[in-house]
Amino acid sequence: MVKPDPIHRTISMTGFASLRGAAHNHEWMWEVRAVNGKGMDLRLRLPDGIGGLEPMVRAAVGQVVARGNVTVNLKLTHNEGADLPRVSPNGLTAALIAVAHIQYEAGERGLTLAPTRASDIMALRGVTEQHSPDLPDTTALRTVLLADLTRVLTDFNSTRATEGAALGAVIAAQVDRIEALTAAALAAANARRPEVAAALKAALQRVIDSAPAADPNRVAQELALLAIKADVTEEIDRLTAHIAAARALLADPAPVGRKFEFLSQEFTREANTLCSKSGSTILTAIGLDLKHTIDQMREQIQNVE
Repeated sequence: MVKPDPIHRTISMTGFASLRGAAHNHEWMWEVRAVNGKGMDLRLRLPDGIGGLEPMVRAAVGQVVARGNVTVNLKLTHNEGADLPRVSPNGLTAALIAVAHIQYEAGERGLTLAPTRASDIMALRGVTEQHSPDLPDTTALRTVLLADLTRVLTDFNSTRATEGAALGAVIAAQVDRIEALTAAALAAANARRPEVAAALKAALQRVIDSAPAADPNRVAQELALLAIKADVTEEIDRLTAHIAAARALLADPAPVGRKFEFLSQEFTREANTLCSKSGSTILTAIGLDLKHTIDQMREQIQNVE
């Protein structure tokens, strides 16, 4: 029977997406990027003048991102370019009066002036003034901007899910390696039980031979305590439980990064105890491999949301 591939629902904290749009005489580009972080740190770079945009952007991002250093950038450009000139009624009236006065005075002196053109009058100071076109309804503009933000956040989460799937596969392989090493540790511990028992019996006999007055029962109790301290069964059992918990987290669609970090600390604690209690080179080597694999897994977990 073929074993089905495990389902990895891990989401990465790292992602990027961008989207361009245009409406209401504006063009814009949304950019959303994120890297790993201890908590949720959202930084917004938004243009001024669009009422209510910032809280709505914060709410939209908060619905899809639980953790990470996230930057949202909106570049907004008005399409109509330079300000448009507009004739000033008062300025035009004053200019026409001045031109008529000049023409009259020139005629009194027998001078003939060239016909005055409209462009000449417009060039006079005060005849025209710069006029900025009315801005569109910011409510309508905000609506289309937020609609595009929803789309770019969907793309952003898609990139995080893709990277998360690869990340989950790496972590799952490391969990498999930890499971194999745990099984090897159990086999090594079971294989050395007869040797440990023989060593304890020999130690008990040496104590009795060297100290005939010693209470054999008391000596046996002390040796039994030493045997219990050297037993790694509990550590192996806890490692086995942690492995099952790690696989459950990999299949959980909710943000599990913090839980995984705590679990990796428990993995490390059991591996350290296993090494300290090993009593054999084989078991020590297995424990060191466990610690190395767990450290590699912890590095990957730093990117899990």
